[in-house]
Amino acid sequence: MTKFLQLHNFKAIFSIFKKSFETEKGDPRRRRSKTKILRVTTQRQLSRFSIIMGLLSNRVDKESLKPGDHIYSWRTAYIYAHHGIYVGNDTVIHFTRRGQEVGTGTFLDILLVSSGPARYQVLCPTCTPPEESHGVVSSCLNCFLAGGVLYRFEYSVSPALFIAKARGGTCTLAVSDLDDLVVHRAEYLLENGFGCYNVFKNNCEDFAIYCKTGLLGLDQAPIGSGQAASFVGGPLAAASSTTLRLVTTNVYGMAATAVGVYCASRYAADIGIRRDAMKVSVEDLTRRFR
Repeated sequence: MTKFLQLHNFKAIFSIFKKSFETEKGDPRRRRSKTKILRVTTQRQLSRFSIIMGLLSNRVDKESLKPGDHIYSWRTAYIYAHHGIYVGNDTVIHFTRRGQEVGTGTFLDILLVSSGPARYQVLCPTCTPPEESHGVVSSCLNCFLAGGVLYRFEYSVSPALFIAKARGGTCTLAVSDLDDLVVHRAEYLLENGFGCYNVFKNNCEDFAIYCKTGLLGLDQAPIGSGQAASFVGGPLAAASSTTLRLVTTNVYGMAATAVGVYCASRYAADIGIRRDAMKVSVEDLTRRFR
C-alpha cells in the first residue's frame, strides 16, 4: 500500500515536469510563470504525500528521539507492539510480564511468545535481568527494538486522525505532560513497580501512557490500552455484522456497521475521553501496590 502511494505521487510529480519540458520555448515571463506554477504544484503533491505517510506510520529515526518519548515497535506479523518510555542515554524503561514482553497466562501465550524476540541467555549489561525485576525493566534501545522498526506514539491527536489510524496502539486523544515529569514517573516505577501485568488492562502500553499523562481509569474497565481495544473491538465488530445478517443481506451495510462498531469501541476506550480517567501521582499509585 505504501509503495503504491509513493509511486502514485511521484508519477504525478514526474508528469508535471514532463509536460513543462515538452512545451515550446516562448516568452521568458511565460516560462517563469510555468516554473512558479510547477513549484507550487510540486510542493502541494509532496505535502499530500507527507500527510498520507503520517496516517500510515509513526516511524522515526533514533537520532530524533528525546527523553520522555513514548516509543514502540511491532513484533512478528504485526500481532502486537511493545511499548516503552525513552529516558535518554540509549535507555528505555518498559513494563513486562516477569521479563516476558506479553502474556495472558493461557494457551494464547504460545502464539504471543513465538511472535516476540528471542530471549538470550547473555544479556546486555545495560538491561535489567528479568528474574530480578518486578515487571518494569530498563533496556538499551537495541534490545528493546529486538531488530524491529522504531515508532513514536502520538498524543493530542484529533478525533478524525484517531479514527483514521485503523490499528489501535499508535496514538491517543490525551495530552502529554512535560518530558521531565514523564521520565520521573518511568524511573520511579522502575524502582517500585507498576502492579500486576494484565494483557488487557495493565500492559506495556498502559504503562507508557500513564508515564506520559499521569491518567488512570478508576472504574476498572475490562480493557485499557488502544492495542487491547483493537483486539476486543475486532471480534465485537464481527459479531455485530453477523447479527445484522438476520435483518439485511446488504454487504455494504454490514461492512459499514462493522467498521462503525470497531471505531466506536476504540474511541470509547481511549484514556483521553474516558470519564473515569483521573490524574494520579506516581507516589500515590505505587502505594496501592503495597
